[in-house]
Amino acid sequence: MKIERITRVALTIGFFLISIPLLAHHGASEYDMTKIVTLRATVTELLFVNPHTLLTFTVKDDSGKAIEWQGELPSPNLLSRRGWSRSTLKPGDQVTVIGALAKNGEKGMQVKKLIFPDGHELPGTVLPPDSSK
Repeated sequence: MKIERITRVALTIGFFLISIPLLAHHGASEYDMTKIVTLRATVTELLFVNPHTLLTFTVKDDSGKAIEWQGELPSPNLLSRRGWSRSTLKPGDQVTVIGALAKNGEKGMQVKKLIFPDGHELPGTVLPPDSSK
């Protein structure tokens, strides 16, 4: 009887400890917020998917070779409330992408701002302190 109770308590504690990471969100920990870069880019694809919208784009290196990059944006739900849609960016669009570089050295970033050649900016690429807005 006592062993059965100890086993039940141990299993309950074990399940609780295993479930804690499920409640976590990775946030921006994979990006270096001290390394903000500005890139002139050509949009390849906008994936308006959960949990984060993904922007694939190419940037020409010093030799003129197109290098593929990926940028992470807030959720489609949040961007939709700020006027975005699946067709906000189309393949071939020329934009300036400003964002925080990935810490692992890959060609990735958390996008902070997108600017078109005529100077207009896409709204809402940076989460406000209260991201329910």
